[in-house]
Amino acid sequence: MDEAKLKQLLKKDENPKIDFKQSLSLNTDGEKKELTRDVLAIANSRGGRGYIVFGVEDKTKNILGIDPKSFNEEQIQQIIYSRCDPPVPISLDILKVQGKWLAVITIFKSHHKPHQMIQNGAFYLRRGSTTDVAKRYEIANLFQENGMMSYETVVFKNATLDHLNIEGIKKYFSKLGVFGENPNNVLLESMGFIGKGGMGEQFHPTIGGMLLFGRNLHMFLPHAFVKVICGEDVLLFCDNVVKVLDDVSNILEKKITEKDYPLDALKEALANAIVHRDYLDNSNGITVIINKKEISISNPGPLIAGNHLYRFAREKNPMRRNPWLYQRLMILDEKKRFLKLGSGITKIKKSFSKMGGVKFINLGEDNLFKVIFPRI
Repeated sequence: MDEAKLKQLLKKDENPKIDFKQSLSLNTDGEKKELTRDVLAIANSRGGRGYIVFGVEDKTKNILGIDPKSFNEEQIQQIIYSRCDPPVPISLDILKVQGKWLAVITIFKSHHKPHQMIQNGAFYLRRGSTTDVAKRYEIANLFQENGMMSYETVVFKNATLDHLNIEGIKKYFSKLGVFGENPNNVLLESMGFIGKGGMGEQFHPTIGGMLLFGRNLHMFLPHAFVKVICGEDVLLFCDNVVKVLDDVSNILEKKITEKDYPLDALKEALANAIVHRDYLDNSNGITVIINKKEISISNPGPLIAGNHLYRFAREKNPMRRNPWLYQRLMILDEKKRFLKLGSGITKIKKSFSKMGGVKFINLGEDNLFKVIFPRI
């Protein structure tokens, strides 16, 4: 941190990675807990490094200054390290701007998220400029994005093995070169399609097994839908992910009849949405809106932590949400659509370059990723 970098921060508004505070007091346990909570929230939020700048009025950003003697890096680190699990790496810098001293705590990008408050067991995130307790699905997302759990292999106790399409499973194993009249439970469990909730319990489908081979999926995962809105027509599709992709692709072919329209690129964006959506967020599904001017596809789940749109578009193997699901769909889908995803953003942009371009909107605070395509 230097003066030039600090001046750049002061030009920005508060956001999930930047917080402005007038002063710092660490006299009581409550004040120490508040500092730890703010650091945790920034560390757990998506993106790279974060900063808390002291000596600045948060709304006006007027520079008030601080007393440098009241900031001790060793004390601050000890307070945070002793209250976080795992500890959050930070540093402290004291700099002068406009003749006044400011203190900056830098919260380095963590590879050990999520971080938890030891005192109360809570996880915190930033919602815009506000620190808040993480919701259940947000905590699960943090664990999944950082490789500590796979949502797809969680056992779904509400369903039985009869709710899996065994013919679809047979086709999957035949593509792997594993032949047999009926795949046994050991094989199904090893692939993550079924599992047991505990010792002595019966086998049940996993969530991933239901997404790939489930029957009557709307009864068990009602949020795993794609809604298509075209004028007054509203169509809802909720089935296994390959069937939904087929059905919605057919609708797009019927609704979009312009000659030379890059329909394949639109279908690729739909496949991206289905495989990379946040299935932990049960508040919404994927929405496709078709009108005369544009077509939009929005799905729960922004680019996952560590990815930026520019870099994601250029990397051949970017970080993905739902890697378990993605790997199996590459084999399961007979049309090989998921093998083509790669750096799809670049291909999609190129396909629409002569029509005015495509807009990619990454809304981390709303847990949403949206793509808008020109129609004319």
